[in-house]
Amino acid sequence: MRNSPSKNESGGVHSRNFTNTNWSPFVKSSSGFGISPNRSYALLSLLTLLIVGAFISTRLLLDPTVLLEKEAVTTKTTITHTIFPKYPPPTSVTTQNPPKPEFTLHCSSVNDTNGTCPRNNYPDTASFGEDDVPTATCPDYFRWIHEDLRPWAKTGITREALERAKKTANFRLVIVAGRVYVEKFQDAFQTRDVFTIWGFLQLLRKYPGKIPDLELMFDCVDWPVVKALDFAGVDAPSPPPLFRYCGNEETLDIVFPDWSFWGWSEVNIKPWESLLKELKEGNQRTNWINREPYAYWKGNPSVAETRQDLMKCNVSEEHEWNARVYAQDWIRESKEGYKQSDLASQCHHRYKIYIEGSAWSVSEKYILACDSVTLLVKPHYYDFFTRGLLPAHHYWPVREHDKCRSIKFAVHWGNSHIQKAQDIGKTASEFIQQELKMEYVYDYMYHLLTQYSKLLQFKPEIPQNAMEICSETMACPRSGNERKFMMESLVKHPAETGPCAMPPPYDPASFYAVEKRKRSATTRILQWEVKYWNKQNQTGS
Repeated sequence: MRNSPSKNESGGVHSRNFTNTNWSPFVKSSSGFGISPNRSYALLSLLTLLIVGAFISTRLLLDPTVLLEKEAVTTKTTITHTIFPKYPPPTSVTTQNPPKPEFTLHCSSVNDTNGTCPRNNYPDTASFGEDDVPTATCPDYFRWIHEDLRPWAKTGITREALERAKKTANFRLVIVAGRVYVEKFQDAFQTRDVFTIWGFLQLLRKYPGKIPDLELMFDCVDWPVVKALDFAGVDAPSPPPLFRYCGNEETLDIVFPDWSFWGWSEVNIKPWESLLKELKEGNQRTNWINREPYAYWKGNPSVAETRQDLMKCNVSEEHEWNARVYAQDWIRESKEGYKQSDLASQCHHRYKIYIEGSAWSVSEKYILACDSVTLLVKPHYYDFFTRGLLPAHHYWPVREHDKCRSIKFAVHWGNSHIQKAQDIGKTASEFIQQELKMEYVYDYMYHLLTQYSKLLQFKPEIPQNAMEICSETMACPRSGNERKFMMESLVKHPAETGPCAMPPPYDPASFYAVEKRKRSATTRILQWEVKYWNKQNQTGS
């Protein structure tokens, strides 16, 4: 009886017992010139497998079910291994919704009513309800709203405290029953106050009937003035609530989006919504790897000593600091039609430098949007969104008092770590495109003003010297860039959904964790820099 392999034997054992099968009669004697039994069996086995395999393959090729299953498996495998971006592109909508009704300005009605605001030409309520679930969660930097209003969390805001903010304010803004009234105290630089007030008006057009009654004071000057030390201690009065564009660690000013989000007419900077699209298109003109491998800056150096110091980092016969810096002549630019100051055409270097002027600068958002690595010279001020940025994640920190060497090392590091440098630049531009889009700017205003109004310990009143302001009375009499930018940034219909969901305030542990992460990343980079220069000094290079 023939020995058969055990069920527990491996495939190799099956192969070794293959000669004991019924193929044995076909094997010739191993004597003389005959083929050996082992080779004969192997040849016959190979031939048989080829014939059977060809038959099965033909059946499979002719079976469409098998082809579909193979395609399905391939597709499934591809999807499983796809790496989705942090900000996925919006899904295409196949259904066509009816166009939203647009409400443009009625300038003729303003002329007919001697410059007063028209009535009943815009919806006075939004379509969403108070109980509607928000469609999105606000970006994390919204949490700073809680911190900015914390000085009044226990005491509230009294009429007396508000009036003390009048000392440096440019205007008082009052909202009563969805209408805006402005009492002007002093002129602001250029049209800062004009476009800031315009921003308030557009917020009310976006969320009609949703902004509560309130009174506030607004200071359009760069420097924060409400010193925290002046209001420290048990018996100290509550600080005056004063809105402005930036703050710092020593002050309590309430930070609000700056005027340039609706356009900066004097220097031909377009409103943010349209400029953001142009910046995205500008990024696509030149890939990061093909950009100039240097750090770029262009601005007005005369406004601050730190910027004048930056000009020393330009390339010269004695030094190559890996920087290309240029002084911006706005008077010349205005005469030449701003051809050399198009922000969307300035994304042609791998690195871009941000440096403060007399205080914070509106240029920060334009620089961060460029896909380039932002080299951020140590700042002293913040605006409403920059506290959400992280070193080595959104930007690269640069020393304030040793700029040139710090910039040279940053560029050297980036050019030596191409992928990591590109990731920093891309993360920053995605932050700007996704978390600083105009919808979130309005939502930040909405949440800040709503929380602020809850702190008021008095009923808002229309001052005797105040004038009612609306989009028609602001835009219709104007011309040039002022009217152009207002018409471009005009909100033409109410929002169909409510604002994003406000994130909770920081608890002490999470607040400390964020601050620790910022300090640790900055310290680590500065240590790398010191190590780099120590090595350069040792080698004499």
